[in-house]
Amino acid sequence: MKEIDTIVFDLGGVLIDWNPDYVYRDIFPNEEERQWFYQNVCTPDWNEQQDAGRSLSLATEELVAKYPEHEKNIRAYYERWQEMLGGPIHETVEILRHLKHHTGIRLYALTNWSAETFPVALDLYEFLHWFEGRVVSGEEKTRKPFREIYARLIERFKIVPERAIYIDDNYRNLIPAKELGFHVIHFQKPQQFKQELEGMLKTSLSR
Repeated sequence: MKEIDTIVFDLGGVLIDWNPDYVYRDIFPNEEERQWFYQNVCTPDWNEQQDAGRSLSLATEELVAKYPEHEKNIRAYYERWQEMLGGPIHETVEILRHLKHHTGIRLYALTNWSAETFPVALDLYEFLHWFEGRVVSGEEKTRKPFREIYARLIERFKIVPERAIYIDDNYRNLIPAKELGFHVIHFQKPQQFKQELEGMLKTSLSR
């Protein structure tokens, strides 16, 4: 392995706990009803269109027109979106802090996130300002796992993938990164991530 000089982080599920259950557990206490709503109304595919740049208002109105009987619950998705943020994943934030202050490694973020809601996260979480640069899907009008967004990251920040690590909790998003030459880590929990990263860097990330 060539010496690593760059690490790229996904955000949601790696550094920030985000889960629509934090809103919809109140609306649908019954797990089966809640899962039906996710699979048939406010689906992951629907949400990813907003991550790729579609306006929240347009997305909401189109869905309300399609499912008028669920209007109140559909509108809750973005009206109460901030409640879906569970806060920082502190152990991972501490790893990011160590990398920033104790290594010379360049740090970047590549995230699927609506351009309309991302400023909320920027205001809430100081550590989002620790990166040398960020690529936000909603601002780019494309998203992971489409190769175009990885290519923009590489070109914009002059990244050499063979000298870089990309971390994501969604395995699907690791595939294009690996094809482009990145070393990848499938984030599952902070301790597992830390061990894999220490193995790649050949150094301890403890204080």
